[in-house]
Amino acid sequence: MHVYTKTGDAGETSLYTGERVKKASMRVEVYGTIDEADSAFGLARAFAKNEDVKSSILDVQKRLPSLMADIASKGKEPLIREEDITELEKVMDAIEDELPKLTSFLIPGSTPGGAALDHARTIVRRAERFFCRLAEQEPVHDTDRRYLNRLSDYAFLLMRLEEAGV
Repeated sequence: MHVYTKTGDAGETSLYTGERVKKASMRVEVYGTIDEADSAFGLARAFAKNEDVKSSILDVQKRLPSLMADIASKGKEPLIREEDITELEKVMDAIEDELPKLTSFLIPGSTPGGAALDHARTIVRRAERFFCRLAEQEPVHDTDRRYLNRLSDYAFLLMRLEEAGV
């Protein structure tokens, strides 16, 4: 088996549930952008010095395949559940309690890990915008939308936590 299949040579791809769609479809754009965010999170994890931040990033990366599968599927129950959002919010609350209150805008880049986390945050925001466009065209799961929204905030908090050690 080769890594290339030639099935996408005509500009189409298969969704997780088997349907063929154009590679330019908004659905493919969303899960492709989440894949890009996963890569940015991996870079952030490689650069991060704070072990709690590294562990938190890995936890996120373990959930992203489920999020992508939700978006690459039609007519299936979501893999991202309300509990996933609640868990993310609990961890975010704990991090926020640990950090000083923000009194000004931040300029990212004090550390390589923090800069990579901020980059991941912006990619997640783009995925969320694409998701909202997709939601105007096709049925999507609201839990996925809310998870994406929380995820960008989570990346911001992890960036702050990583850069707090500077």
